[in-house]
Amino acid sequence: MLKAKILFVGPCESGKTVLANFLTESSDITEYNPTQGVRILEFENPHVTSDDKGTACEFELWDCGGDPKFESCWPALMKDSHGVVIVFNADTPSHLKEIDMWYSCFVQQQLLQDTQCLLIAHHKPGSGSDKGNLSLSPPLNKLKLVHSNLEDDPEEIRVEFIKYLKSIVNSVSESRDREEMSIIT
Repeated sequence: MLKAKILFVGPCESGKTVLANFLTESSDITEYNPTQGVRILEFENPHVTSDDKGTACEFELWDCGGDPKFESCWPALMKDSHGVVIVFNADTPSHLKEIDMWYSCFVQQQLLQDTQCLLIAHHKPGSGSDKGNLSLSPPLNKLKLVHSNLEDDPEEIRVEFIKYLKSIVNSVSESRDREEMSIIT
């Protein structure tokens, strides 16, 4: 069975845990409680399979605390990750500046491809989901950017996340196939 590890990272209070719970169909958390270090959610998605026969994939979603005090743990969290989802609150100007650092640390330093990264501009309830053009600096402007608003349009983020999971599964499968071929030859 194919297993993929995906990190949810981003600034404090951006909505990572709420989104992670929603997308993995885990419990709902109503009050804000900062994630200490990391929470690991294991899940399968019936819409994502690793081959034509419908073989299930297992995912580990690592919901990483956004507080810089956990920075010393980041190398351990990043080990063997297949994808990174950077979640930020589009209504918080400082988050737009911070996501550069998250991208540099979790994507570039891990030598992940941009296709293995997803940016989610999360709009909290009552924020009025203004999907206006976010001015992202290069190389962030080359990444897939999705807006999420669990109040107004929860299905949109679910559909986009499934597309992302499928691309991660393809990437992991191709990598595993290359590895197997290198052993054979």
